[in-house]
Amino acid sequence: MQPQKPKARVSLRTVFKTIIWPRKKLIFIGLLLILISRAAGLVPPWATKPFMDDILVSRQMDKLPWLLAVLTVAILIQAVTSYVLTIILSVEAQHLISVLRAKVQKHLLRLPTRFFDNQKSGALVSRVMNDVEGVRNLVGTGLVQLVGGVLTALLSVGFLIYINPWMTLFVVLPMSVFGIITLKAFSIIRPVFRERGKITADVTGRLTETLNGIRVIKGFNAEPQEIKVFEAGVEQLFKNIKKSLTSTSFVTSSGTFLVGLASVGIMGLSGYFELSAGDFLQFTMFMVFMIAPIVQMSNIGSQLTEAFAGLDRTEELMNLPVEDDGTVRTVQVEKINGHFEFKDVSFAYEEGKPVLKNISFSAAAGSVTALVGTSGSGKTTIAGLVATFLNPDSGTITLDGQDLSKISLTSYRSQLGVVLQDDFLFEGTIRENILFPRPDATEADVQQAVKAAFVNEFTDRFEKGLDTVIGERGVKLSGGQRQRIAIARAILANPRVLILDEATSNLDTESESFIQESLKTLMEGRTTFVIAHRLSTIRQATQILVIEAGAIAERGTHDELIAHNGRYYQLYTYQARI
Repeated sequence: MQPQKPKARVSLRTVFKTIIWPRKKLIFIGLLLILISRAAGLVPPWATKPFMDDILVSRQMDKLPWLLAVLTVAILIQAVTSYVLTIILSVEAQHLISVLRAKVQKHLLRLPTRFFDNQKSGALVSRVMNDVEGVRNLVGTGLVQLVGGVLTALLSVGFLIYINPWMTLFVVLPMSVFGIITLKAFSIIRPVFRERGKITADVTGRLTETLNGIRVIKGFNAEPQEIKVFEAGVEQLFKNIKKSLTSTSFVTSSGTFLVGLASVGIMGLSGYFELSAGDFLQFTMFMVFMIAPIVQMSNIGSQLTEAFAGLDRTEELMNLPVEDDGTVRTVQVEKINGHFEFKDVSFAYEEGKPVLKNISFSAAAGSVTALVGTSGSGKTTIAGLVATFLNPDSGTITLDGQDLSKISLTSYRSQLGVVLQDDFLFEGTIRENILFPRPDATEADVQQAVKAAFVNEFTDRFEKGLDTVIGERGVKLSGGQRQRIAIARAILANPRVLILDEATSNLDTESESFIQESLKTLMEGRTTFVIAHRLSTIRQATQILVIEAGAIAERGTHDELIAHNGRYYQLYTYQARI
């Protein structure tokens, strides 16, 4: 087992370099627009003094039209800049989210198969779709609103100092305390948001498993226990949200208290300094315009903190090493002959618990190697090593004389075909599933694969034939029908190396006889590895390896092993009797 890596933590510098700086032109335009918008927003509080003192008190009514015109223009500027700002930055934020999702999904698909063995598919979906959502607040209006709030606050402080510096000092001090509290709170909240992402992924993963396994759940009347598991998950999520709400609520309440305290003090100081009605109203308005962005910044800060927490989890995923490492797998293979050599290969899924122990054998190009043995003996692990889903812990596997661990996976797997015992079909039509390895295949190629796998034997009875929708994982088809589609898919792929994991296990007797003939055609000239439980299907194999407890107990042809009267003979005669 690999040691657990420390959790990734995205720095502000990294975010600036990778997300903000590449979009500097758009963000600069956004900042310019927010500056214009906030400057226009300061016109209404400024207008309160001339409106109060000159128009209402002194009755200088000739100034009213001019004042109303200025206010109207300022409001129009605010509306236009706000609209343009939202269109420019919000659209770019959504584009960035789509780019990041695609980037994470691309990296995810390049991770080793063993990674997925320890992960819930629903949890990974949550990480791809949800963890990057927060960047909308980094590139969208959140960041520029934060900067705009700072500018508005600073400009308001300038006006306040001009009106009365001592009263301004009384307002600024409690706001400084509020700023310190906010920064401290956000440093506490970030891990909480990060933990929320993990809990959400776990709950989503379990729900996905529940829905995928609904027939098993109903078959065992297990709905109550699944309900309890899900309720426990959402309860844990609630507690996390409650914790973050408590922290953010404390910040908001602190701001409300300090704003109220400042307001009470201003009322007293206004009387002490004998401010006019216009000066008092103007000071109060500018104070509101200074405080409101600061309180707003606390909310935006919470959103940015959540964004950083999501990016932390995304970075953690992106730091995982991919399986097709271009610095290690440097050998490109154009045409595979298919000669395999296992030399003292050992493998363990868990440290100290070997599954394979010093396995050595060769498989000539175009040969058929059958792997037989009891469940858990290591047959599927050998096939996984051939498919490069796994890498040996020790020993080497060579393909045509080249170390398989050095061969580019793209070049190798483009010539590999796999048919599993429980092969996966995608939601869609039968045709789309057969075309999966070669989307550009001709209709003649498709029909050839369909006939070779006897798929037409049942699709001809369907109203829409190959264009029949099969449902999620092919739920609308029988096991034998799904298996034949998987075999047709492998036939269309036309691989040089073929792995069959009990490919006829889900077929009835009549279909099996058809498929045995099609598999002979499929295996001809290809290096094939067959995992077989039904030993009657491998009598013509070039060599049969009997795997027991991670080692090769016997090897030879069917006739040789029967004559040997050993473990294979026992397995074969036992199956013949049942």
